[in-house]
Amino acid sequence: MRLFALNGARMAILRVSILVLSLAGCVSESRQQEAPAQDVFLKGTGVSVFAAGDIADCRKATPAASGAAKTAALMAPLLEADPNALVLGLGDHTYPVGLPAEFRDCYEPTWGRFKSRTWPVPGNHEYYSPHAAGYYSYFGERAGPPQRGYYSLRAGNWLLIAMNSYLKPEDHAKQLAWLKAELEANPARCTLAFWHHPVYSSGGHGSDKRMQEAWRILHEAGAELVLSAHDHDYERFAPQDSAGRRDDARGMRQFVVGTGGATLTPVRFPKPNSEYRNNLSLGVLKLVLKDGGYEWEFLPVDADGERDRGAAPCH
Repeated sequence: MRLFALNGARMAILRVSILVLSLAGCVSESRQQEAPAQDVFLKGTGVSVFAAGDIADCRKATPAASGAAKTAALMAPLLEADPNALVLGLGDHTYPVGLPAEFRDCYEPTWGRFKSRTWPVPGNHEYYSPHAAGYYSYFGERAGPPQRGYYSLRAGNWLLIAMNSYLKPEDHAKQLAWLKAELEANPARCTLAFWHHPVYSSGGHGSDKRMQEAWRILHEAGAELVLSAHDHDYERFAPQDSAGRRDDARGMRQFVVGTGGATLTPVRFPKPNSEYRNNLSLGVLKLVLKDGGYEWEFLPVDADGERDRGAAPCH
């Protein structure tokens, strides 16, 4: 729809879709900008990856009626049809404080069915319990070395880097040193990193610079993608360099996917290079990681929800 908004004495035409959250008394925004055309032919079937964070919250609903149940129902047939597909958990897997009971009673009945195919990273809510004990106990070896929260894995010819964005400074410095060594020891044509707190976000929490140095290291190594969550919306950015400048040649594209099941929250003023924003529907991001590039599609749980899709080559 077209919305006419006053800006001083001028009228500006904004293309927006608006959702009025009557209970919260606030307005949320979804804006779409078409992904740039790509002159790339992506060969092969690739490896499918389904990703989202901010997932299981059963404080106001039973597990079966929760948002996490809706996104789990969306993924279930897709994962059943593709035994090689992976699930990436982008942090804040349970609410409110990551207790073992939350994982047992809310996460397990919903996303728990995908546990053997899930590679998680912790968010801040996991650490609201001392040492994120519920998270590390539930995921075990899938969460990487105990109490560290960062590790790497391969998906086809892609290198996937899982990182912990809630470490104390001393431990974060160790993580950055590990990241440099991991990238040097495991060169890959295509690289994806994922953690919880987005370096860039137009959502309520906004941009978070705690992983800025990790972004710089990854950018210098030629990485393609960063996935994050934390803000309860979906957002896609154009490729950016380590200073947040658009860099179509060697920049990293970031997705914010905080739509795994927790209550959606408002989008604020768009950050530079933000190409698409949607807080109208829960959903998951599907990536297909191919030999020379990747395809993406946001899959909403709502049948009439907006889908954001595109493709890009690796550097």
